[in-house]
Amino acid sequence: MPRTKGDHEARRREVSEAVWRVLAAQGFDGLTLRAVAAELGATTGLLTHYFPAKRDLVRHALDLLDARTAARPRRAGGEGLAAVRAALLDILPLTPEATASNRIWVSSWDTALADPGLSSDHAARYARGRARLTELVAAAQERGELPPGDPDRVAAGAQSFALGLVVQALLDPARFPPEEQARLLDDYLAALAAGPPLSPASRKVPPCGTEARRQGHNT
Repeated sequence: MPRTKGDHEARRREVSEAVWRVLAAQGFDGLTLRAVAAELGATTGLLTHYFPAKRDLVRHALDLLDARTAARPRRAGGEGLAAVRAALLDILPLTPEATASNRIWVSSWDTALADPGLSSDHAARYARGRARLTELVAAAQERGELPPGDPDRVAAGAQSFALGLVVQALLDPARFPPEEQARLLDDYLAALAAGPPLSPASRKVPPCGTEARRQGHNT
């Protein structure tokens, strides 16, 4: 009997699940057509109907990871700065699921850097994340919870802080357990809310001694 569209979609879901299991176990270094075929209990010839080359397999894996990340439950952060905090917490490896997802993302960076097309895809994903964060930052600024300024620049800095913390937590989980990650994020947000420190030229030092007396005579 000829295969129906439903059969094809069901098979594609099976292939996607096999791709995900290989990613979770071996990362992007271990993602090959042979490894996925073995996980699926099929031949590499069958997989070429879906992925003619490894690059197609990698791109599908990144799309799959992106979809799973987007579907993960998000924290209800309220409004303003609380919403910014919740969005940044969602990036961090605070749960086993988030840790596994972040491990796969970080392992994909080397693969993406070697391919201009995949690099562009990655850049677009991070740009979408910054755009969402920019909206939250702007809302916090309107509420007076963050100082005025370019919200896109603030969002870029916040995203960079979170991604750097992701790497440190993955490499040294004993030094950066979930509670420490949350404390570091709160310290960062507190400093952000306080605004930049005054430059030396803008600090007004109270006059003293002869200068104080001279100013007093001039008033």
